Amino acid sequence: MPTAHTSPAGESAPLYDFSVLRALRKREALTLGQVAERSGVSVAGISKLERNQSSAELETLYRLARVFGMSAAELLGLAEARMAHEVKAEGYEHDGFKFSRINYGKARVFYGRAVKGSRITRPEMHHDDFETCWVLKGKIKINLPSETRIVKSGRALQFDAILEHSYEALEDSELVLVHLRKENRF
Repeated sequence: MPTAHTSPAGESAPLYDFSVLRALRKREALTLGQVAERSGVSVAGISKLERNQSSAELETLYRLARVFGMSAAELLGLAEARMAHEVKAEGYEHDGFKFSRINYGKARVFYGRAVKGSRITRPEMHHDDFETCWVLKGKIKINLPSETRIVKSGRALQFDAILEHSYEALEDSELVLVHLRKENRF
């Protein structure tokens, strides 16, 4: 049986949930037999994994992952039991913008407020990420190397954060910035 862990509430839960295999198989419109044929893993073995009645050896994960075009690590990551992870927001001010920031793995999320006329010309949060600016209230001017965009309430703009850019509050504003780390950039 799959190894279990104890949740903060004291309940026993499996470390890995391989029912994700069933979801992947159905998404690809494959039968158990087709996955078995392509992976070299028995139908019975795959079925037991999908029902969380057994655990998998690394070689089995490798073979099954290849059927779905992923690595064994990616498959294991999908199967890893999800637990809620709580973090505390960090607050800071920068050139008239007030932010609360949370960080999770590949994502950093900022909630900000700015009074009219506030500018960020070199924010410390600019990295080699994809950046999305969602204006909740007000109007923000975003200067990029080859264009200037005005983003109004209820609109969003996404761009490559490695590009030189700046923000200016044209009105008292509230905004959400999302930075998603790029994978395998170089």
